[in-house]
Amino acid sequence: MGPLKLTPPVKDYLWGGTKLKTEYGIQTEKEIAAEAWMLSCHKDGENIIAGGEYRGKTFSQFLEAAGKQALGKNAAAFPYFPLLIKLIDAKQKLSVQVHPDDAYALQHEGEYGKTEMWYVVDCEEGAELIYGFNRPVTKEEFERRIRDNTLPEICNTVPVHQGDVFFIAAGTLHAIGAGILIAEVQQNSNTTYRVSDYGRLGADGKPRPLHVEKALEVTKLEKPTLPYGQVGETEKTDFGSVRELAVCPFFTAKKIELNGKTDFCNPDSFVSLLVLTGCAEITCGGETIAAKKGESIFIPAGETTTVSGKAELLYSCV
Repeated sequence: MGPLKLTPPVKDYLWGGTKLKTEYGIQTEKEIAAEAWMLSCHKDGENIIAGGEYRGKTFSQFLEAAGKQALGKNAAAFPYFPLLIKLIDAKQKLSVQVHPDDAYALQHEGEYGKTEMWYVVDCEEGAELIYGFNRPVTKEEFERRIRDNTLPEICNTVPVHQGDVFFIAAGTLHAIGAGILIAEVQQNSNTTYRVSDYGRLGADGKPRPLHVEKALEVTKLEKPTLPYGQVGETEKTDFGSVRELAVCPFFTAKKIELNGKTDFCNPDSFVSLLVLTGCAEITCGGETIAAKKGESIFIPAGETTTVSGKAELLYSCV
């Protein structure tokens, strides 16, 4: 089975910009391209296959036709397609928010929770984001500061740089700041609880809804415990380098600096390759496709794959 190039759905959330269109080649008629869902089988937006035998089919239609062998045993162990991968262009800052874990989300939202990883692809000078609290807080203080608009005083506000990594476990308070472009690898969930949106109005002219009561129930009221920023061991290779970004029960993510050619085969999981810079050729199952910056490739499990070119790639699997 050959590699599949995926066309992403695009979300025009009010805080987004246009870099995904102008710099990453994402095709959309929408004026704003806040998010492009580069690997998605979610009901709120899924990929369309860009070429080959399944051209024009939805990603879920392909998976139904290809069967569980295309996913591999690791992904087949999940009751749903496990990953959602995005490119996010935050021209303005996102709301301060939190995501529930699986148990809470299944009980209250009918879908699984959301643990995610951010890789900072690019950012403006002086850009910042929120990652947890700057000290332990009580639920009572958290609620009070939401109500009296002093929440920023207890947030861990972090300056960001290109190449930074943040692992956002479910329950971690967070917000992407203005001027940041992120590649996000996450559980296949679209459940978000906002606690502050700075009084902004939505497309309907009304304030976007907050979800304070639910957020109070799921938020970890502590400082971040995991290292963040320029983290992740980098291994030099004969084709460039491989940097480990995240390993958890839900996904593994690596950044590949490709300058030459490499082969890999993952017998237990499909592989997603997202081209962050440059161009590459991907060969598997007797087929070769070219992929450039801003394109997403799905590789079925168990396929011996050759990747060649000069590119930065986000490699993800389960």
